[in-house]
Amino acid sequence: MLVALLACSLLAVASAGNFYRDFDITWGDGRAKIVNNGDLLTLSLDKASGSGFQSKNEYLFGKIDMQLKLVTGNSAGTVTAYYLSSQGPNHDEIDFEFLGNVSGDPYTLHTNLFSQGKGNREMQFKLWFDPTIDFHTYSVLWNPRQIVFMVDGTPIRVFRNVESKGVPFPKNQPMRIYSSLWNADDWATRGGLIKTDWTLAPFTAYYRNFNADACVWAAGRSQCPAARNRKAAAGGAGAWMEYEMDVASQKRMRWVQRNFMIYNYCTDRKRFPQGFPPECTVA
Repeated sequence: MLVALLACSLLAVASAGNFYRDFDITWGDGRAKIVNNGDLLTLSLDKASGSGFQSKNEYLFGKIDMQLKLVTGNSAGTVTAYYLSSQGPNHDEIDFEFLGNVSGDPYTLHTNLFSQGKGNREMQFKLWFDPTIDFHTYSVLWNPRQIVFMVDGTPIRVFRNVESKGVPFPKNQPMRIYSSLWNADDWATRGGLIKTDWTLAPFTAYYRNFNADACVWAAGRSQCPAARNRKAAAGGAGAWMEYEMDVASQKRMRWVQRNFMIYNYCTDRKRFPQGFPPECTVA
């Protein structure tokens, strides 16, 4: 009973959605702020520095949601990064990166995934809405079978567990949530051709409604939602553990990739002249 209560307590902390309780501001010398009684977090960038934060908890599997409203106007040269990562040279990582734009141009959403220190799995998209006008939800669903990147509940890419093909899958290393707003005008906007206009600084991104229905890593092991199979059947807490994309979800993902994907490493023959990575052959 004590173990069960401890697990429930840990999960409640993970899903509380209060920035004071769930996150630490890690850098920026006052440029990152938690306001509205912990309901809103802002990151800012000026010529001197950007800013960032990280989660207090580490997670090993789960569904992580965060609502972001990105830098408005001419944000060329800036990058807002939101990702999960473990530590060490053979780290695992799941990335959303939002590459700034010249006013009137769409943001580029850059996604990547590292397993056992190996990355180079980039896919890029143009979003089908303006991410600076209102908040939108960016999610990672991570279970032992797959990792799904989602925008407002719509899957945009999936990385399946194909260890049978010799491809490492993130399943052993707990990851924290990180986010930062920083200057990358040497590469971010049109390959670095367009530089950051510092007369428009400070640049600010906004965060709210964090939710982690997830396994929290504590005392060397992962505390997961209890009775996950029963709850999954009811669509409740822990449903992500049994998640598989249905026909409608696959259709939505194909729509996004057909209409809004602008780069896919799995189709880049110049980069992989000897053949695509093994995971690219999985439907």
